[in-house]
Amino acid sequence: MELNITCIPGDGIGPEIVAEAKKVLDVIANQYGHDIHYTDILMGGASIDVHGVPLTEEAIATAKSADAVLMGSIGGDTTTSPWYKLAPNLRPEAGLLAIRKALNLFANLRPAILYSDLRGACPLKEEISAAGFDMMIMRELTGGLYFGERSTTEENGVRKAVDTLVYDENEIRRIAVKGFDIAMKRRKKVTSVDKANVLDSSRLWRNVVEEVAKDYPEVTLEHMLVDNCAMQLVKDPAQFDVILTENMFGDILSDEASMVTGSIGMLASASLNDTKFGLYEPSHGSAPDIAGKDVANPIATVLSAAMMLRYSFDLDREADAVENAVKQVLKEGYRTVDIMSEGCKQVGCRQMGDLLAERIR
Repeated sequence: MELNITCIPGDGIGPEIVAEAKKVLDVIANQYGHDIHYTDILMGGASIDVHGVPLTEEAIATAKSADAVLMGSIGGDTTTSPWYKLAPNLRPEAGLLAIRKALNLFANLRPAILYSDLRGACPLKEEISAAGFDMMIMRELTGGLYFGERSTTEENGVRKAVDTLVYDENEIRRIAVKGFDIAMKRRKKVTSVDKANVLDSSRLWRNVVEEVAKDYPEVTLEHMLVDNCAMQLVKDPAQFDVILTENMFGDILSDEASMVTGSIGMLASASLNDTKFGLYEPSHGSAPDIAGKDVANPIATVLSAAMMLRYSFDLDREADAVENAVKQVLKEGYRTVDIMSEGCKQVGCRQMGDLLAERIR
């Protein structure tokens, strides 16, 4: 199979972690008989330095022509970098917003996994962390409160702000279909999170999700109010498989879920459109303070590449091989500095990539 991948190394530690993800993908290609073609583009601060803008139309066109996009990290130190003296629409993060819009990336996937060998980092009680958890939070990314009409006015000397939460049934249906499709690749359970006891938008959300569920008889559907879900994530996270929810709820819940894993350096993410196309990136930032020091943790980016194999190319066996390599290296006690604990063996970014590649071979 031919895999055409656009890579965005980006800023900070981005080039280092993308290089290690490529190393792992190259081994997968060799072991399983695939051909990978990479095309690098600039985005964020790297693009500003060369082109004066965080993302060019040429870069967008290159990304659109690929099967998938693998990204490192975007941005720099907001207090010292000259990038943040520019107008907001010319700053590094504006490139990320622009590419999401240009590629119509409406479905955000944020896995939260507690690896058995990293349970000590989990902030939850031991009796909870001992059960482990492996969930996927599906967040609608381009609608809802963040994209509705807004205004700030003054009436009779009193300031008033209005934000509008709007969803139509087509926006809900397409993210629900993605959620159920992904549940079919996992443990076949969807927890749809809303606030249907209060919000009309949530009542529509619940109705449309139930309509979609009829096409997936193998998947168990449950509904949960968002406030209860926030509690359940710290009480019993093992109960969740796929959490399906709207933009603002997903923004909050995905951050909560990432915190209970205890290590953001292990967390992958993906943003998909209505085809198999997706943009895959680690959940962490660019960490400019450690850039170029060979200490960054590449595992989140490597796991993002595994998500790309699974969801954009339907290469489940290859994705499993990458994920199993991560588990094996952790079991053997290898750690980058961010997840280092007593009795383990500390390695750098490049060596961690080498170890993962060797375990796949």
